[in-house]
Amino acid sequence: MIKVLSGIWALLLGIVLIMLGNGMHFTLIGLRGGIEGFSAGALAIVTSGYFVGFLAGARMSPVLIRRVGHVRVFAALASFMSAGLIAFPLLTDPIAWTILRLAVGFCMSGVYVTAESWLNNAATNETRGKVLSAYMIAQTLGIIGAQGLLSLGDAGTSTLFIGASILVSLAFAPILLSVAPAPAVEVARPMPLRTLFAGSPLGTVGIFLLGSVYATQSGMGAVFGSQIGLTTAQIALFIAMLFAGALVLQYPIGWLSDQMDRRKLIFGAAVVGAASCGLGWGTSGDLWPLMVAAFFAGGVTTPLYALFLAFTNDALSAEEMPAASGGLVFTFGLGAIAGPLSTGWAMQGLGPSAFWLVLGTTFCAIALYALYRMTQRAVIPVDDTESYLNVLPSSSPVAVEAAGVWAAENAEADREAASNVEERNPGQSLKR
Repeated sequence: MIKVLSGIWALLLGIVLIMLGNGMHFTLIGLRGGIEGFSAGALAIVTSGYFVGFLAGARMSPVLIRRVGHVRVFAALASFMSAGLIAFPLLTDPIAWTILRLAVGFCMSGVYVTAESWLNNAATNETRGKVLSAYMIAQTLGIIGAQGLLSLGDAGTSTLFIGASILVSLAFAPILLSVAPAPAVEVARPMPLRTLFAGSPLGTVGIFLLGSVYATQSGMGAVFGSQIGLTTAQIALFIAMLFAGALVLQYPIGWLSDQMDRRKLIFGAAVVGAASCGLGWGTSGDLWPLMVAAFFAGGVTTPLYALFLAFTNDALSAEEMPAASGGLVFTFGLGAIAGPLSTGWAMQGLGPSAFWLVLGTTFCAIALYALYRMTQRAVIPVDDTESYLNVLPSSSPVAVEAAGVWAAENAEADREAASNVEERNPGQSLKR
């Protein structure tokens, strides 16, 4: 693992710094929006603006990179994103913030496409799984660490926004100064949603609903905390617990994913998420039950994303996987746009507790649909499934496609190994 990290440490350091700045900005929007008196509905539109920009960036960035190159696109996006973060406290208006969030989302998506292209190019078939895991850990640690930085300033001033901008600006130095060669960016055209749904109804519907969950947690969590009267430190801890849960639960759920019917695991994880939301809804603002609810509600969200990717790939051929990955990322983005809007309007009409109500209802919808799909198709034998895809919901199609290729190759290698053992020892098999 040390040998693998030695070749990509500059990229990972840059990713950590970017996530520190972007993680600060996500929480700051809710904090500063509350100070400015923005309604939950207005902040929901601001939040959705980010995911509109992110979705557009995922489609446009490869085109821009092919036209002018990695370094120029990366440097341009760095400048725009850094400027956008500084502009938030200067333009305290919901419409201006929505435009800024759209721009930041576009830039952030382009950053992911570029960085993930470099990482994928630096990995081999043997190391790609480790590289993706290191990338996931770097992103998550950056988001969690960002919450700790919020205690260093006052959200009512420009200090924290300037700090986020500085972190993002610094992030590009180790990446642009590294010796990693600039690879070609080839992203498959997304599979049409109708075709994707025909191949995997549960994967398509589930990942749309999960997009709603993820965007609500990351974008509206600070709004919820602000409206129930949590302090800045408590809100930061609340957001950190959402992502800490994902860091802790990703690997156990990933291990289970390769041992059992993934639909049952999806059902179980969604039930845990719904139960956690029920706990959050019933806490009446008590701090530690609220943190436990955040830990488990956020903890199952990221693994569910990886589960839906893996489950969908199980139903497809290796040739279809790249296009399906793009289709799933697009579907997730649509859910991410819709989720904060529905949650914000519910919170505006029913109060802050609607945050948990909408999340819990969405988790229940995932669980019920998974239960229904179990009655419609036979289970795929564990030995015929692809490996679990260790990727985050914030990843671009580049990482998702790379993870899909790695999963298919890894599963095929395991099947060949099992076949060889069976030939040498008839009646025995090697279980993954």
